[in-house]
Amino acid sequence: MSTVVALTAAIAPVSSQLVESSEPAATAEAVAHRVRESVYPALVNIRVVYERFVDGRTQRYPGAGSGVILTDDGHVLTNYHVAGGAIRVECTLTDGRVLPAEIVVDDPLTDLTVLRLLAEDPKATFPAAQLASDDLLAVGDTVFAMGNPLSLSSSMTRGIVSNQARVFTDFTGTEIEEMTLEPDQLSGLLTRWIQHDALILPGNSGGPLVDEEGRVVGINELGGRGIGFAIPASIAADVLRQALELGQVERGWLGISILPVAKAGRREGALVSSVLAGSAAATAGLEPGDLLLSLDGEPVQTLFFEEVPLVYQKIADYPAGTVVDLAVERDGAALHLAATIEPMPRFKGKEWEVESLGVAVQEITSPMAITRRFPDQRGLLLNSIRPGSPADGARPRLAAYDVLLAINGQEIGAVGTLARAIEGLVGQEKALIEFRRGDELLVTLVPAPADKNRGWGGELPKAWLGIETQVLTRELSVSLGLAGQTGFRVSQVFPWTEAAAAGVQVGDVIIAVDGEPTEPTRSQESEDLRRLVEERTIGEPARLSVVRDGAVREIAVRMEPRPRDADEADTARQETLDFVVRDVTFADRIQYGWDREQGGVLVTEAATGGWGQMAGLKIDDLIQSINGHSTLDVAAFGEVSRRLESERPPRVEIFVQRGYRTHFVFVEPEWKDSYASD
Repeated sequence: MSTVVALTAAIAPVSSQLVESSEPAATAEAVAHRVRESVYPALVNIRVVYERFVDGRTQRYPGAGSGVILTDDGHVLTNYHVAGGAIRVECTLTDGRVLPAEIVVDDPLTDLTVLRLLAEDPKATFPAAQLASDDLLAVGDTVFAMGNPLSLSSSMTRGIVSNQARVFTDFTGTEIEEMTLEPDQLSGLLTRWIQHDALILPGNSGGPLVDEEGRVVGINELGGRGIGFAIPASIAADVLRQALELGQVERGWLGISILPVAKAGRREGALVSSVLAGSAAATAGLEPGDLLLSLDGEPVQTLFFEEVPLVYQKIADYPAGTVVDLAVERDGAALHLAATIEPMPRFKGKEWEVESLGVAVQEITSPMAITRRFPDQRGLLLNSIRPGSPADGARPRLAAYDVLLAINGQEIGAVGTLARAIEGLVGQEKALIEFRRGDELLVTLVPAPADKNRGWGGELPKAWLGIETQVLTRELSVSLGLAGQTGFRVSQVFPWTEAAAAGVQVGDVIIAVDGEPTEPTRSQESEDLRRLVEERTIGEPARLSVVRDGAVREIAVRMEPRPRDADEADTARQETLDFVVRDVTFADRIQYGWDREQGGVLVTEAATGGWGQMAGLKIDDLIQSINGHSTLDVAAFGEVSRRLESERPPRVEIFVQRGYRTHFVFVEPEWKDSYASD
């Protein structure tokens, strides 16, 4: 069955349930069973990975929700806030199949997204629910909410319709509240929600609201405290139809806001409350305060706020380029204005990370320019800056919500122009960035990116004695029966060291080094022994005078170089998986009880929202191998990392030592080109 035919077959009018029947009424259990059998097989549990941009870098995070299959070739309807803009979507069907899905259409204005299941067999078919063709629900009608509450397995709850055409107004009831899914992203402009009391919880979003005949009458969107709201089937059907026929959602736009006329003492028309500058309505001559009486001869009626979305829907139905006659009353006079419908603009601009500069930027749409009071759409909005990045070193400083206009005289405003401007920075020490802050036009200098390949600083090693000690004060020595002897009591002898080989033991009291007395009397003098040792020559023996069992003995210990500590260890970053490792140090082997030959690299940073952290990689994991390739040290890790970037496997298997056990971490990254994020 073709997609369009399948959609047509899936749509059934709700009004048919109003037809009188001579058959006896079904029991509540029988109705619930019929609803379950009709829709449950088409229910899907959706898991996604999103991207967001925080502190100048890309972060990923998981999400989950519900959806419903509405065509037999696997088109799924869900909420935009569940799957919209996701970089990875996975759907679990009620028969146990787990399938990836692709986004066909995102429509944030209605909070709907259309997905398509991706089966290995291109001819695979799926159980599809029926989508109602109209919104003839009545208050008191029984409805069922299906979904995956709290990301648990599929469930169904029962309730009744409380209001079939709900809009949200402010507390005073003077205007419709604007709903935003995220900054700059307006939603709900066209929607009159179905209010019901079938229990829905987080995770139910995107799941179907079903009538007693087993037809999907809405897509659940909001809920809590015993009340839920669903997007009506008529809106969902229009979005699905356009997704299947056009591959996108197209709507008309005049650029006006309206209010109901009851409080203005009128019974017909809609009060024009605002006209956006430069919009189709403004070009046609429409003004705030006009009474809009009809669109192309069709009367406009908005006595109450519940009727306002219907007018916006009517305007949205006009194809772009259509010339519409606006019948208007202005100051008691009748006017006819000709307005050319424009395409409805995107409200929110695309965001992305500019890794080389250390910033997250956003394109500026026309609605963004208007709402943020920008003079034009030029440039890119600077949303955040990564600490320590080149942009963070700009002087004067850059700040969030600055608008970047040009780099070294080259205007920027899109992915391509920005990438070319950044390529032009190669070999330069600084770049001149022009930007706007409020009404000011400013310039700043940004330093070139610093070298990421930091190794050990190269400080010459100092002599070291492989022990830990404590100051033996006179009070302690008396308690230990040492007759007031002072010195450094050995509290630990490290394995594999020259001190251990020479026979130094825990409990020995060091009273001199090469005949130079050690006479600490306070715990604050604990570093005196270290300084004495560091004055010796590496490779040469030092003579320790120690008290053991009441007698003084001499022990010759060859001085060895102090092991590198964590700050001096070689480090490396896996850029795509976004984590940092370092070589294992001597102290690590002691701390974790590893043997002398223990190899691997220790995870020191797994960036929040990075692919590694998303997959469960943790700080202090000791990575033993990646995709079967050993990572004995940072050098070996670097080779494996370069192999990953070249081969770009869909899954990266990381074998780690975690605490007392070993563990596997499976990472499924999205590989990117050098300037893909720019």
